[in-house]
Amino acid sequence: MGKNNQYDEWQKAVKRATERFPERKTAFTTSSQLEVEQLYLPDDQDVMDEYEKKLGFPGTYPYTRGIQPTMYRSRYWTMRQYAGFGSAAETNKRFRYLLEQGQTGLSVAFDLPTQIGYDSDDMMAEGEVGKVGVAIDSLQDMEILFDQIPLDRVSTSMTINAPAAILLCMYIAVGEAQGVPLDKLTGTIQNDILKEYIARGTYIFPPKPSMRLITNIFEFCQQHTPKFNTISISGYHIREAGSTAVQEIAFTIANGMAYIDAALAAGLDIDAFAPRLAFFFNAHNNFFEEIAKFRAARRLWATIMKEHYKAKKPQSWKMRFHTQTGGSTLTAQQPDNNVVRVTMQALAAVLGGTQSLHTNSRDEALSLPTEESARIALRTQQIIAHESGVADTIDPLGGSYYIEALTDELEATAQDYLKRIKDMGGAVQAVEDGFMQREIHHQAYETQKQIEAEEEIIVGLNKFKLEEEVNPELLKVDEALEKSQIESLKRIRKERNQKEVDTILQTLRIQAKSEQENVIPTILKAVKAYATVGEICNVLRDEFGEYTGI
Repeated sequence: MGKNNQYDEWQKAVKRATERFPERKTAFTTSSQLEVEQLYLPDDQDVMDEYEKKLGFPGTYPYTRGIQPTMYRSRYWTMRQYAGFGSAAETNKRFRYLLEQGQTGLSVAFDLPTQIGYDSDDMMAEGEVGKVGVAIDSLQDMEILFDQIPLDRVSTSMTINAPAAILLCMYIAVGEAQGVPLDKLTGTIQNDILKEYIARGTYIFPPKPSMRLITNIFEFCQQHTPKFNTISISGYHIREAGSTAVQEIAFTIANGMAYIDAALAAGLDIDAFAPRLAFFFNAHNNFFEEIAKFRAARRLWATIMKEHYKAKKPQSWKMRFHTQTGGSTLTAQQPDNNVVRVTMQALAAVLGGTQSLHTNSRDEALSLPTEESARIALRTQQIIAHESGVADTIDPLGGSYYIEALTDELEATAQDYLKRIKDMGGAVQAVEDGFMQREIHHQAYETQKQIEAEEEIIVGLNKFKLEEEVNPELLKVDEALEKSQIESLKRIRKERNQKEVDTILQTLRIQAKSEQENVIPTILKAVKAYATVGEICNVLRDEFGEYTGI
């Protein structure tokens, strides 16, 4: 291939990138000592012309081949295992274990009461405390959760949506207590409320005030925590609810556009907040479609950001995303089969160019993962990274006839969905009308019919079954946790300055009534005074109301 301007620009980008992050090896070779090049390209110049238009070079628009010039040759993806159960102390122990085992980032699972803004002593929390994630009621729990974990060196992702502002403020307060400057904090809050209405259900407030909270976070973080990702626009739960890969792309991007529209309407500059938008995708079993899905989503987002929104900075065009393997694909039957499924899904995510990755544990269809299962899940990523060779060249499947055709088809079909959503008035209106929900429910129903008719084979479930199965050892959350958590809450309320808490919460109430004020600074004051998640959410419930669905 003859050199041209795009190639020369890519080489300059590679030079800049490797000066900052040198390549992992001085030479990349196969086991037969054959050289592995940085990037493979078409030989035919006529083919190159079309290639440059649709694929481009890694780290350059439209990012089909990845958002970094060298991808994994310099650094592997972040290995960020999702964890959280029981108390903050128990989860802290699991976090530190995973970091000792080579995990490179943290991801927090919160229990259901925390996710929907109830304290552990609320009647709505009864029987659910610490069951599907860690119970966080106040800043004290957050301090315990990150004890001996240096927040200036570890980035943290938090799967929290309706109360995202509160948990973000708690994280900031812990960082400040550790002496970490706000501009050094790194991590992500999910903060994607639209997909909660569509697919997951842990919403509290109606769409309009929820969108206000999100734009308040955008504005606050832009000014104070510029390295923190303000949202993780999630296709993962859309896919878990039963969508297709195409629907996952389209509905996720439609939601992303709704957040951008809300931020622009609030007067924010797109190039100031767009570089901190992140995405979260699923990795399912159809290996090649999943790889193509990531490439199509990346290209489609870049085109929308550059051409529709007229963003000027290349950082605003890049779709940075985390991937989690498909929880809904795991089976309670023959759970060891899930190790194979997860390996295949993780490999698809890496070949699709993910920035960080969570691999599910084999027993998650039955319970929260045991320590052994969590270690095997992490080892799966480490084996792919260090033993498979797939990270030694950039986008190794780029140029495959099948992959490129699938990428084109997925992009085109997703664009059709986006046009339909635009014609309805955008994602918020489509959610309120129930359009996305109906589409997903219909697809989930059709998939279930195919499984029951054995038109779609699930190994161990509807084919290749065992008469008797060995029951694996499962993780059980101690029932005494709930009592202990409630006792802890009583102590916090007794020992804190109640007058200070009441004053701050009254200020928050007044600000919530006004659509003009940013409430995040006041929420930060409230958590530092040890106001609880439930107390803060109840003030906002009183002023915003609660969403009851369509």
